Amino acid sequence: MKKQQSGFTLIELIMVIVVLGILAAFALPRFANLGSDARVAAVEGLAGSIRSAAAIAHSVQLAQGGAATASVDLDGATGVTMVGGYPTANTGGIVAAVQIDGFGGTTGGATATSTITFTPTGYTPATGTTCQVTYTPVPATGAQVEVSTDGC
Repeated sequence: MKKQQSGFTLIELIMVIVVLGILAAFALPRFANLGSDARVAAVEGLAGSIRSAAAIAHSVQLAQGGAATASVDLDGATGVTMVGGYPTANTGGIVAAVQIDGFGGTTGGATATSTITFTPTGYTPATGTTCQVTYTPVPATGAQVEVSTDGC
């Protein structure tokens, strides 16, 4: 009498696992939304860059002994406009100091209490949420950078 075979062979099981692994490798990136994490990281990275650029510009101005409103030259950025010892909140100030790319900003201003807000280019957060970095060159306490990532 012959025994009747039941179940799958080891090779068949391995082939099924390989096929499922290949499908998972191609399908997972389509379903995983990593865009939000990337925007949060970009916004927080920009905030760190703004803090660093403001501190470096402030240090250069102090080292040169210039007036609190004198412009400074940084590596790759000449004539960075200053107010109260920190870069102004406009294209001639903090935007020139950081050399921002990939973010859109509001117009800002040249006074100590002016603010400029940066948001990722091409991204519109949902209503009532924000995904932005706001810079204010407050001379009394130093440059102030606020980060909001609740809408990224």
